[in-house]
Amino acid sequence: MIIYAKTSPDNTAPTLGLAFEKASELRTDVILATSTGSSAFAAVAAANKIDFNGRIIAVTSVWGTGSPGQNPLSGVNRQKLSERGVVTVTAAHALSGVERSISNKFKGLYPAELIAHTLRLLSEGVKVCVEIGAMAMDAGCAEYGRPAVVIGGTGRGLDTACVMTPSYSAKLFETRIHEILCKPY
Repeated sequence: MIIYAKTSPDNTAPTLGLAFEKASELRTDVILATSTGSSAFAAVAAANKIDFNGRIIAVTSVWGTGSPGQNPLSGVNRQKLSERGVVTVTAAHALSGVERSISNKFKGLYPAELIAHTLRLLSEGVKVCVEIGAMAMDAGCAEYGRPAVVIGGTGRGLDTACVMTPSYSAKLFETRIHEILCKPY
């Protein structure tokens, strides 16, 4: 496992290199987080460098994340990613979603947010990997019971990559993290 000294968008390129190398070795798909699409475009470039044959599944932020009625991934970038063969998933965040509205209104901590905070003990990126794996499964874009290389990050860029078998959000505890390839300290 590679441990980065700090969180930084500079970790994106080496994280993608490790992730696509492992995905090629395992002959599996890559699932990654992206907000504006820049991480997904970087993933396409990394995949092309090694002639990666698996699928790239990009999981985006939900609508209304920044502003009501808006999504950080523009329609133009969504179309460009599709033209490059990237499957794009936009779904409710598996580890917050409706619970966030309850905790914001009534205060307190609820089960899904407790799971998220527990995963953050490892790193924000590990939490993101589990969450986007579930989101890709819920959308029918990841294959049930099949390991994938899942990539997340802290803030901007990608800094965490895991080999995991994701599960549906309704069966989140069936998720299995097999290996953490890299993460920040």
